[in-house]
Amino acid sequence: MTPRVFIDGEVGTTGLQIRQRLEGRGEIELVSLPEERRKDAGARRDALNSADIAILCLPDDAARDAVAMLDDNSGTRVIDASTAHRVADGWEYGFPEMT
Repeated sequence: MTPRVFIDGEVGTTGLQIRQRLEGRGEIELVSLPEERRKDAGARRDALNSADIAILCLPDDAARDAVAMLDDNSGTRVIDASTAHRVADGWEYGFPEMT
C-alpha cells in the first residue's frame, strides 16, 4: 500500500522544499488541495484525515488548528515543522540525524 502524504502549507518556503524532495517518488502518494480550496477548513480536514502522514508547514496557531481537525480514529501521523508542539505533552521532538 502506498502511503498518502499531505503537506499542509505546501506553498510556503518549508512546504515547497519538502514537496520538491518528495515529488516523483513512486513509493508515496502526495495529497494536494487546489489553490482555491487551500484555506477551506472542510477540505483541509478531509485531506488531513485521509492522509497516512500529515506534514504541517504552518505558523504555530495554524498548526494547532490543523491538529484539532484530526478525528480521533483517523490514524494520521503528524510531523510538525512549527514550534507549536515541540514541548507539548504527548509529542516527540528529536533530531533524527543524531544517534
